[in-house]
Amino acid sequence: MIRVTSLLFLIAIGYSSTAVSQTDVSQWYRGNTHTHSLWSDGNDFAEMIVDWYHRNDYDFIALSDHDILAEGRKVMSVDKIKARQRAIGRDAISKCDKRFGADWLDRFENDGVAYIRLKTLEEFRGQFEKPGEFYIMKAEEVSNASSAGPVHINALNLETRIASVKDRKLDSREVMRRVLRAIADQEEKTGKPILSHLNHPNFKWAVTAQDLAHVTEERFFEVYNGHPSINHLGSEGRPSDEQIWDIANTIRLGELDALPLFGVATDDSHTYHGGDVSPGRGWIMVGADQLDGDALILAMRRGDFYASSGVYLQTLDYDAKTRTLSFSIQPDGDAEFTTELIGSRKGDTKEVEIGEVFATFTSTTVSFKLPKDALYVRAAITSSAPHSNPSFPKQKKQAWLQPVGWK
Repeated sequence: MIRVTSLLFLIAIGYSSTAVSQTDVSQWYRGNTHTHSLWSDGNDFAEMIVDWYHRNDYDFIALSDHDILAEGRKVMSVDKIKARQRAIGRDAISKCDKRFGADWLDRFENDGVAYIRLKTLEEFRGQFEKPGEFYIMKAEEVSNASSAGPVHINALNLETRIASVKDRKLDSREVMRRVLRAIADQEEKTGKPILSHLNHPNFKWAVTAQDLAHVTEERFFEVYNGHPSINHLGSEGRPSDEQIWDIANTIRLGELDALPLFGVATDDSHTYHGGDVSPGRGWIMVGADQLDGDALILAMRRGDFYASSGVYLQTLDYDAKTRTLSFSIQPDGDAEFTTELIGSRKGDTKEVEIGEVFATFTSTTVSFKLPKDALYVRAAITSSAPHSNPSFPKQKKQAWLQPVGWK
């Protein structure tokens, strides 16, 4: 993989937005922040999943099982593990034996039933982690429920588990706020930066663009999630995830004088053999000073990242003084690229065109001066090349840049 090694794109939270040279960060790191294993509802061992990302050009991975961290004692029966496989040929157990050796898994029997104790993160992270090369982040999908349905929030770089809120009497906004307060409380107590991102807003239609706009404590959401059941493209009368982004940011910036949402792309991987094999669909590229949890979170908070499902950048720069966004796209064989510069203008949010396409480029280099009346502008890049592991029909490789011009 060719990394982005040119200009850093800075959108600082609470500070002025300016261009920063590449010397301010040592590297851009590729990572997935949404991953499931046998610790919750995935169908493979956590160490096997980490091994896949380690072998496939990722720099970091966040294990984010539902309402649990990969620590303490958790056992599963062999029958239950095999029941999740839906695979032809070798199952998860035999694959793990081949990769790590027959003595790796902790097997035992009780009353004639065969069990396996799942290894904790601390037991296997030493197999993969190396300073500056690969990092495993402790994370959790806090799987909440509101009167509207599931409201799932990923918490990254945790010390301890965050309790989920499951109260069908509460609306989605209140559920989000309660979880975000709990995350903020842990950060204050530990002094360790934690980042939350709202997952798949269109999953069972539980979170609206208006909800995301008004819960201004949340600064991140999944503009792309690789699970095929999350209604990424929306439906009749319901906006897509990208449209949700524009609606929420238009309200935030135009009505609430609040900071904008940033977009992440993730796998939300559950299945690793048989059925819908899900790793490698969406990720983020983070420009950080070093490869560890704290540095990655602080970089994302500054906006030093972009989201991708297959498109990479070579350069990226925003000049706040001239309000000019410039970047170049890494070539990908014979693929052609279409870049849309999207945003909303200042004015009555009930009257302005939300998510207006200000300009379209079909070259690999883009330089765009934002209109004076633009609340913000973001870039969406679409390749002509198909995604190698699509989550929806006719999916193409894409990249999404964070909004600029709002500060």
